[in-house]
Amino acid sequence: MTSNDDYVLQILLENNAVSQESADAAAAAAAKAGTSTVDELVKAGTLTENDVLGALAATFGMQFLDISGLEMNDSVRALLPGELAKKCKVVPLYEQDGVLPVAMADPMNFETLDSLRTVLGRDVEGAIAPQKQIWTSLQMLYPDQEFDEMSKLFGEAAGDEASKPSASASGDEDAGLEDQLGVSTAGEKDAPIVKLCAQIIMRAFVARASDIHLEPMETHFRIRYRIDGVLREQESPPRRLQGAIIQRFKLMANMKLSERRIPQDGRIQIKVRGRELDLRVSTVPTGHGESIVMRILDKQNLALGLPDLGFMTDDQQTFENLINLPDGVVLVTGPTGSGKTTTLYACLGQINKPDRKIITVEDPVEYQMSGINQVAVHTDIGMTFAAALRAILRQAPNIVMIGEIRDLETAGIATEAALTGHLVFSTLHTNDAPSAITRLLDMGVKNFLVASALRAVMAQRLVRAICTECRQEYDADPAEIRSLGLDPVQYAGAKLFKGAGCARCNNSGYKGRKGIFEIFRMDDEIQQMIFNNAPARDLRARARESGMRTLREDGVRKTLAGITTVSEVLRVTMGDEN
Repeated sequence: MTSNDDYVLQILLENNAVSQESADAAAAAAAKAGTSTVDELVKAGTLTENDVLGALAATFGMQFLDISGLEMNDSVRALLPGELAKKCKVVPLYEQDGVLPVAMADPMNFETLDSLRTVLGRDVEGAIAPQKQIWTSLQMLYPDQEFDEMSKLFGEAAGDEASKPSASASGDEDAGLEDQLGVSTAGEKDAPIVKLCAQIIMRAFVARASDIHLEPMETHFRIRYRIDGVLREQESPPRRLQGAIIQRFKLMANMKLSERRIPQDGRIQIKVRGRELDLRVSTVPTGHGESIVMRILDKQNLALGLPDLGFMTDDQQTFENLINLPDGVVLVTGPTGSGKTTTLYACLGQINKPDRKIITVEDPVEYQMSGINQVAVHTDIGMTFAAALRAILRQAPNIVMIGEIRDLETAGIATEAALTGHLVFSTLHTNDAPSAITRLLDMGVKNFLVASALRAVMAQRLVRAICTECRQEYDADPAEIRSLGLDPVQYAGAKLFKGAGCARCNNSGYKGRKGIFEIFRMDDEIQQMIFNNAPARDLRARARESGMRTLREDGVRKTLAGITTVSEVLRVTMGDEN
């Protein structure tokens, strides 16, 4: 509805349009659903869209209009080219004294008004109108313009399906293979379903999505993109296309089309705008059909350097020193999707020199790196992490990278390799850095091996970075300062930053992600504590005494530096007890 959910919520609270209790409940629902708090308030019936827009109109001193009865004639149409009106999502109203008022659904999208002024060479003023009225008016005002490419493809595909023999409720039970795919063997590339599926991937790529989620629901077929770690719902196709779309993607991923009872995994390799994308495809049967998730691996994004990861200068220097050690184990920890693999590739890129032999064991090999020997795991033929690791150690490498330590056998070989003069990089799934010690011991690795071989553990998370194009400074609220664990008195007058929302960031206020880090280095005292089987909390306390910053503390630094926001740091460090 608007480009800055937090700011809108603040306006609604200040105007007593909503209670704090309702806002908190909506925020909790939004966090679970991946939507916005304001949208959840509207969905729950606490507010209407008109309530929200009316409050914004009063705040920004703009008119709040009902344009449902707007006269759609040639004189109004001539004020603004249809392509530009569609792109900016604004409706021209009239012209008066050289000024063009336009109706828009998002009054905080100031960049749109500035762009219109520049392109049209005239003064443009904004007024507020409900979003549905904006869409309807644009379709009526510019009937010859293609209003939405995806909507057109939905219509074409639906029409194509309607002309075929009907399938069952799930869309793929009784229809023949051609009907299930929505294509014929002749002219397949021009079939509506094929174009529709290609457009779903293309839009995800343009939106910088990391995942595409196709989810059969009880009443509709939902499409969501994960952008900068947050799921965003997209326009849904007609439910009767569900079976055809799913089968098309299964065909592209080389899955068994007739098997719908068990999960399947596949892979799609495709080139989009000159970029090679690797999509890891997973299907799971649900009560309303097969759910598909496609993980988008953009090989260009995996080739980042250490400075691109988000290190502050001191942490980058510390980490560079660690990855240039002659031997030992260096671990990167965090949950799935925290950027561990990207960090490992950045490490290898940093230390990849002609005088060093580097071998990796990966499942799968996600990015081909020049000058590095990369080995893929194939468990179905016995090529496990442990088996591959034993073999590559006979190749006399200087540096070994293991995609993940999953079991005692792999962990044991890795620690022994470190003790015989190899530098070993790998990952573990733990919430913080000191917990990696406990995890290795729980696997069955002897404590003297862990103490002797391990050099450091770095935990990491990804936070959304504030869009640099629309970043704004504001006075920090004492409650925000307190939520970060800081003293409001000491930080009185502190400045924080947020994104207002613009075209570059799709009105989200964020663009891209950066890491926050917790670097846990071994010293003599910590090694002795590991020998003595000290619990993780004692290891963590000792690490803090020796200067380790927690994930929360590193996030606070980046919030104060204007890299990310308070809400982002709190979101990803919710489990940080400090």
